[in-house]
Amino acid sequence: MGGAPAPGPLVTVEQVDGFAVLTLNDPAHRNALSYEMSCAIAEAVELVLAADAGAIVLTAAPPVFCAGGNLDDLIAPRVPLADTYAGMLALAHAPVPTIAAVGGAAIGAGVNLPLACDIIIAGESASFDPRFLDVGIAPGGGHLWRLAGRIGTQGAAALVLCGDRLTGAEAARSGLAWRCVPDDELTAVATRLARRAAGRQHDLVARTKETLRTTAALADADEAVAAELVVQQWSVDRPGFADHVRGIRDRLRAARSG
Repeated sequence: MGGAPAPGPLVTVEQVDGFAVLTLNDPAHRNALSYEMSCAIAEAVELVLAADAGAIVLTAAPPVFCAGGNLDDLIAPRVPLADTYAGMLALAHAPVPTIAAVGGAAIGAGVNLPLACDIIIAGESASFDPRFLDVGIAPGGGHLWRLAGRIGTQGAAALVLCGDRLTGAEAARSGLAWRCVPDDELTAVATRLARRAAGRQHDLVARTKETLRTTAALADADEAVAAELVVQQWSVDRPGFADHVRGIRDRLRAARSG
């Protein structure tokens, strides 16, 4: 039968080596964060978590990482604003490490996606440009809170209120991104981190990630010590812990003697 080929999925999913790579796959629309795209991200996250992915890498088909919200949807909303954040929230609430590999521009609500991830790796082509106010809309989805948490209130004010933008290298220097790498190394760096995380004990990684979030909100060091002690004790009380440590010890001894 003739006719145009059917469009591919808005988010492609690749599962390899115990982790998953989710790729925004609507380059014709600059990977805009439409309601459909947001739902597709949420569904993809749910899918890979059900398949026991130990980490998630979020990337996008070039040349733009994500152009932000769909302007037509702002003019004539089809769903409440809260419903448009399903994908971002799925990433933010994922119990496994999440890594955004950002190549090209992340604009407006498109910045929310990497902000929702635990780690941002920026390519040299990356840029971060909130641009909400240029469209006449206030930031949403926890954007200001997440942004200020990474680069401080002053940085958030410069980007959001004054329209500044950061390149990939500037994002790394400011703390918005963990590091900036050449574009041709972006996927390799992100997947290397994901592979390492996925190779660790999943329950231990998930509980440690939860503790990281919990202790970040504490103001007192003694409270943090107490909170970590609870989880540390849980970790050593798990079945097989002693055997695991014994195996490491024996391998180290064998290596030294060899």
